[in-house]
Amino acid sequence: MATPVVHDAACIFCKIIKGEIPSFKLVETPLSYSFLDIQPTAEAHALIIPKYHGAKLHNLPDEYLADILPVTKKIAKAIGIDNDGPDGPGYNILQNNGRIAHQVVDHVHFHLIPKNDEKTGLIVGWPSIDTNLDKLGQLHKKLLENLEKGEAA
Repeated sequence: MATPVVHDAACIFCKIIKGEIPSFKLVETPLSYSFLDIQPTAEAHALIIPKYHGAKLHNLPDEYLADILPVTKKIAKAIGIDNDGPDGPGYNILQNNGRIAHQVVDHVHFHLIPKNDEKTGLIVGWPSIDTNLDKLGQLHKKLLENLEKGEAA
């Protein structure tokens, strides 16, 4: 049995889903809605959102999450990203959770951002840190314990 759709009356994305705010809709399923971003970083920048209102990824029922990637794939093909090799046009799929992680709208959303050249699309910096393997091993053990607890709940 599918989890029922939940909306937040004040949420801009919920208003778009309900048709209260117009959008350039691309694909709609019973669980997802996608549309062109009105402040794109590249041509054909799209948003894919669940019809279930949840602020962060872990707030969503799994069936909504399972619906989003096939919709994203369909849009990627529609915008012409059909090469299979590492060279040529590409795209980023971006999903942020919380203000500290650059989330602006408190409704889970995925950006599909075409990357055709170095100047448009997502610009990413990746400030990596050196790893202490002993500390990494301890963290690994802790996460495995947490995962085991989560599976039992």
